[in-house]
Amino acid sequence: MADDSTPSFALTAGGPFRTRSDVLVLFTDESPKPAAPLDAVDRALDGKLLRAAREEGFRGKADQTFVFHTHGRLSAERIVVAGLGPAAQRDGERLRAKTVTLAVPAVNGAAAVQAVAEGAALGAYQFDRYRTNGRDERVDLQSVRLLLPEGVDRTRVAEQALAAALRVAGAANFARTLVNEPAAHLTPEKLAEEAAAVGKTHRLQVKVSGPKELKRLRMGMFSAVGQGSTNGPRLIELAYRPKKTADQRRQPVALVGKAITFDSGGLSLKTAEGMADMKTDMAGSAAVLGAMSVVATLAPPFPVIGYLGAAENMPSGEAYRPGDVLISRLGKTVEVTNTDAEGRLVLGDVLSYAVEQKPSAVIDLATLTGACVVALGLWMGGAFSNDDALAEEVLTAARRAGESFWRMPLIELQKETLRSEVADMKNAGDRWGGAITAAVFLKEFVGQTPWVHLDIAGTSQAMRERGYQSKGATGVGVRTLVEFLKGRATRDG
Repeated sequence: MADDSTPSFALTAGGPFRTRSDVLVLFTDESPKPAAPLDAVDRALDGKLLRAAREEGFRGKADQTFVFHTHGRLSAERIVVAGLGPAAQRDGERLRAKTVTLAVPAVNGAAAVQAVAEGAALGAYQFDRYRTNGRDERVDLQSVRLLLPEGVDRTRVAEQALAAALRVAGAANFARTLVNEPAAHLTPEKLAEEAAAVGKTHRLQVKVSGPKELKRLRMGMFSAVGQGSTNGPRLIELAYRPKKTADQRRQPVALVGKAITFDSGGLSLKTAEGMADMKTDMAGSAAVLGAMSVVATLAPPFPVIGYLGAAENMPSGEAYRPGDVLISRLGKTVEVTNTDAEGRLVLGDVLSYAVEQKPSAVIDLATLTGACVVALGLWMGGAFSNDDALAEEVLTAARRAGESFWRMPLIELQKETLRSEVADMKNAGDRWGGAITAAVFLKEFVGQTPWVHLDIAGTSQAMRERGYQSKGATGVGVRTLVEFLKGRATRDG
């Protein structure tokens, strides 16, 4: 499911005056003294650039941008001055530019190259394969050049930073495309095909288990969720194995993604409004699949195994019912009180299966609860963990990646709301602390294995444009997982 709208990227050296492009992007912060490239361009324009920007209220704040036409005074037709963050990339699209040059700030060396390139590639993403109106008039961005600071030449380190940025951004954009795809086009079977293609391209072992295999695996909860749909469930496994035999015997890292490719709520049917965006209920699995696509390039000295629990939660004569008692792979029995609390049922079986491989760490990602959105809003995900060290490791990776998570408590008393009269536990409690209740349910299936649960119900979709993020799927989690694996590879290498 390739995205053919991605522009080409290249590094270039030399001053901003020699750069010929439709748009030249210059970054600045809120300090009174402008950065060197901006100052030089402003002087070439007789001070008119910054004077006009200030008159329009531009102060270099995050996500602020100001557009200025050079009227032939420079090689670039227009200047975009951007505050903190790479929002200017999408401004280049609004200006119908075919070529954009971004001046890399003279700080942090190769890290600045990677940050600017990653933001630009994410900002250039668009999902319009099903649109016909306006396609003939659309001007696609074709070329992005990263202008190195004055006196800095292209180096192997800078080229590697650019390549790394494009790999990660490409993986995140791939995840966004999966989430944006209509549910009729991305069934559990189709998701398995996408995983097989990723495995073939990136040298990963792929195994797919269908409905019959799930029953043989004693995944009673997972099977029940998927049994109401004509599109049967799939357990998808992708495995990276290091080249060295000794490293292959190390404990793996397990990444688990919820992949409800469409969630009607089952017999506990959602409202029409609540069902409208439920093609996105597989965003956790998209993040895992995106991260797995770059694992081989990272080459960590330990195995990494991705697990995607894919199912459609649909109402039918075959659907599971409120009041049913399900037997999990772990042997725990679960009374169903709400068929719309299906994600935790799928994840419970998949987590217990993953834990059997004795991983050093398990990270699951899921659009699990509306309660997490109520608690943390649309820009912050929830993080739950049974291990302080692993939690900090994941949160540190998220900060490096520029993704936002807040650690939430795992309160054992919350388990009282899951007490059942007929089974070991219920799949849903009362409305209070719902995100915590869901995490407490999942905790029952990981035992003592270090585990982090990331609830991305709010952050998997952007309701409006913000910075480099367009409206729609965000690909959240991909960059956090990549940073986590990079950090652990460095630590364990």
